[in-house]
Amino acid sequence: MTEQFDMPSASNNVPEFTVSEISGAIRRTLEGTFSRVRVRGEITELKRYPSGHVYFSLKDERGKISGVVWRGSVSRLGLAPENGVEIIATGKISAYGERSSYQLVVERMEYAGEGALLARIERLRIRLAEEGLFDTARKKAIPLLPRVIGVVTSPQGAVLHDICTTLQRRFPRPVIVWPVPVQGEGAAARIAAAIDGFSRLDGQGAVPRPDVLIVARGGGSLEDLMAFNDEAVVRAAAACTIPLISAVGHETDTTLIDFASDRRAPTPTAAAEMAVPVRTELLADIEHRNARALGALSRLLQTARLRLDRASSAMPDLPSLLQTARMQLDDRGRRLDVALPALVQRRKADLVAVERHMPVVETLLAGRRTRLAVLANMLQTSMVHAFQKQDARLGRLRITPAPLQALVRERRTALAGIAGQLEAVSPRAVLARGYALVTAQGHPVTSAGQLRDGERVELTFGDGARPAVIGDGSRQPRQGMLEL
Repeated sequence: MTEQFDMPSASNNVPEFTVSEISGAIRRTLEGTFSRVRVRGEITELKRYPSGHVYFSLKDERGKISGVVWRGSVSRLGLAPENGVEIIATGKISAYGERSSYQLVVERMEYAGEGALLARIERLRIRLAEEGLFDTARKKAIPLLPRVIGVVTSPQGAVLHDICTTLQRRFPRPVIVWPVPVQGEGAAARIAAAIDGFSRLDGQGAVPRPDVLIVARGGGSLEDLMAFNDEAVVRAAAACTIPLISAVGHETDTTLIDFASDRRAPTPTAAAEMAVPVRTELLADIEHRNARALGALSRLLQTARLRLDRASSAMPDLPSLLQTARMQLDDRGRRLDVALPALVQRRKADLVAVERHMPVVETLLAGRRTRLAVLANMLQTSMVHAFQKQDARLGRLRITPAPLQALVRERRTALAGIAGQLEAVSPRAVLARGYALVTAQGHPVTSAGQLRDGERVELTFGDGARPAVIGDGSRQPRQGMLEL
C-alpha cells in the first residue's frame, strides 16, 4: 500500500498552474504580505519618460529593487528624485508578470536623515555659487524708508503677526502679503512664483510695487525648511529686482535662500527691523542733525561777523575820507577860481607885449612899396641907360630910329606887364578887395583851429588895422576892439 500511495502522489498530487496564474499568485502574495512599506535606499538608474512616469532603482550594500512613480503621483512625491540621493520611499510591492519581476510602486519620498539632506543641499549650494548667484556684487541695498513692503509667507501662524507688529511699532508702512504654503507639497513652486510675481509688478496697476521684500517663515526641522533650499526658490530670489530680506527659521537655521537674498535676518522680527528704521529714533536723529546744522550755521555767522568787524576796523573812516575829499575839492575849486583869471591876465599881458613888438602893417607895406618903387626906378634907369647905350650903338651903326622905337615900345610893354603882376600879388591889392589879414603875436593866422576863445588878434584892412578878441559873443568886448 505504501508503494501504491507514493507513486500516484508523485504524479497526481502536484498542482498545475499557468504562467498567468503563477504571476498573479505571486503578485497577490507580495501585495498581501507587503501591503504598504517604507524602503530606504539610494536612487540609481533614474529615468523620466515622456509619458510622465519615473522609473528608477533603489540600492544598498547588498541588494537592489526596481521602483516606479506613476505620473499621477509625481507631483505628490515631496521631493524631486535625483541619482545618488538616499531616500525613504513609501509605497507598495507589486509584480510585473510580463517580465517576471517585482517593483516598488512609490507614492511618496523623503530624504533619509539629515545627512543626506545636508549633502544634497551642499552640492546644490556649490553648483549655484559657481554660477555666481551668491556673489556680493549682485546684492542690492535696502532702502532707508520703503513706501510699501511686500511679504511672502504663510497667512497662518505668528510670523506675519510678528512682522506687522514690529512694523507698526517702529515705523508704520503699507504691507502687501502674498500668502504661500511654507512647507509640504508644492510649497517651493508657490514661493518661487510669489517672489517672481512681486518682481514683475510695475506699480502702474491697483497693486503698488514694493520697495523691499521679506520672505519669512518660522522655525522647524531641516525637512520643514527644505522648500527654501529648493533650486527654483533660490534662483527666483537671486533674479528678484526688489531688494529681498530672507528670514527663514531661527537664528541657527541657514537655508540656500539666505545666500541668494540681499540681506539675511535671523528671525522674521529682525527682518521687519531691517526693513524700516525706528520712527522716534529717526525723528531724534533729524532733530540732532538739525541742531548740529543750526549750531554750525551760527558758528559760521559768528565767524563771518568777527571777520567783518576786523575788516571794518582796519578800513579807514569813510565819512572822514569823504569830508577830507570835499575840503580838498573846495580848496582846489577856490584856487582854480583865483588861478584862472590870473592865468588869463598873464596871457593877455603876454599878447600885449608881443603886439608891441610886432611891426605895423602900414609901415611894413610902406617899406615894401618904397623898396618896390626904388627897384622900379632902378629898373627904369637901367633901362634908360640900356636904351641910351643901344641908341649910341645904333647911331654908330647907323640904324634907323624906327626899329629902335619899336624895341623901346616892346620894353615898355614888358615893364608895364611886370608892374601889373607886382600890383596883382601886392597884399595891399588883396586887402583893397575886402579881405582882412589876421595876425596873432605877430604871425599870420592861416587856420581857425590856431585861435582860442578870448585870444587877442589884429585885423588889417586895406585902409588900416584894428585889434580884435576871439569869442562866442557872450563877452562884452572892450571899447575900440572887435569881437569875432
